[in-house]
Amino acid sequence: MFKKLKFAIILSLFLSMIGQATAQSDSKVSFKGFIEYNNTTWAPPEHLSWMEVSGVYNRLDFNWFPDNHFNFQVGMRNNFNFGSMITHFSPLYANYLTEDNGFMDLTFNLAHDSSYVFYSNFDRLNFKLSFNKLEVTVGRQRINWGINTVWNPNDIFNTYNYFDFDYVERPGSDAVLAQYYTGALSSLQVAAKLNYKHQLTAAAMYKFNLKNYDVQVLGGVMDEDFVAGMGWAGQIKGAGFTGEASYFRNLKTFSRATGQWVISMGGNYTMKNSLFLNASVIYNSSGTTGPAGFNNFLQLANLSPKTLTLSRLNWFAEASYPVTPLIKVDVSSIMNPYDNSAFLGPSLDFSLTENLGLFVMGQLFLGKQATEYGSYGQMYYMRLKWSF
Repeated sequence: MFKKLKFAIILSLFLSMIGQATAQSDSKVSFKGFIEYNNTTWAPPEHLSWMEVSGVYNRLDFNWFPDNHFNFQVGMRNNFNFGSMITHFSPLYANYLTEDNGFMDLTFNLAHDSSYVFYSNFDRLNFKLSFNKLEVTVGRQRINWGINTVWNPNDIFNTYNYFDFDYVERPGSDAVLAQYYTGALSSLQVAAKLNYKHQLTAAAMYKFNLKNYDVQVLGGVMDEDFVAGMGWAGQIKGAGFTGEASYFRNLKTFSRATGQWVISMGGNYTMKNSLFLNASVIYNSSGTTGPAGFNNFLQLANLSPKTLTLSRLNWFAEASYPVTPLIKVDVSSIMNPYDNSAFLGPSLDFSLTENLGLFVMGQLFLGKQATEYGSYGQMYYMRLKWSF
């Protein structure tokens, strides 16, 4: 009852801010969003019965900037999901969808039954103050310290799961971020967040340019670990070259712990015919060289840079090509070279009109049971999305 009352209060304030800001000046307001219908069909391994879940997903993004020094941001997601997959996993599926790991619980289960769940989530709720070279942002926000497109060991505040392809805005965290621009190509960021366990993640990052490479170094604490890291982005003969490395060591056992390295590197190249090629590798010093077991396909909320892969190594490759200006085909893959399990993700993206798109994708998990990608079967997606 209290959560639904809190939701009603936040939603009322949200709508009130939109009305007041729009009445004052349209030029000081940004309001956009989309609504989509998506369907997921799951073919489990071992020839079990297929299941599906359908959903209507709406997103609203609002920004109000009354002057050059203040910006207020709200991002809201509304989801209505239904189908046999929810029934099969009830009530675990609904509980999983409505789990909020932030310090503020801003995910609201508005209605549910054994076959459906309707919930709303605020993944952005913050204000930013800007003074010359200094910016301070307070509230739920996206702190993006990652560089690579697949695995981000530097992204310690709100780690992103590659398999959650439909969440393009990516999750936020309840944090305070201060950013000071020390030069045209350099800045210092200091950030701190609390999660639902009241665990602290706090770190500083310095970004600068060195010989045409954007470089960043960071250090701080992540939950119960000391963390230090660095990353880079540049080019080698026209090909993009990026990398990230982070070192974690438990604070409670610091003197006797060995620590953990997570390192990812990637390269990408666009050919003259517009064929885009992308490759990446991740190394986890604590990963296994045997069967890796269940990975993080379903752990969209609790993912950590330390668990981006459970294997010592993973390889990624992708090829994307615009067949026409309105149709793009993409094939991506991930492989664990130790247990010979793999992921294959073919997709087609159709631009039907300026604001309407159709997307179809398969997520094929291949391998034996107890391997990193061999225990999930296949997922097939269809999405029709209208943006406004």
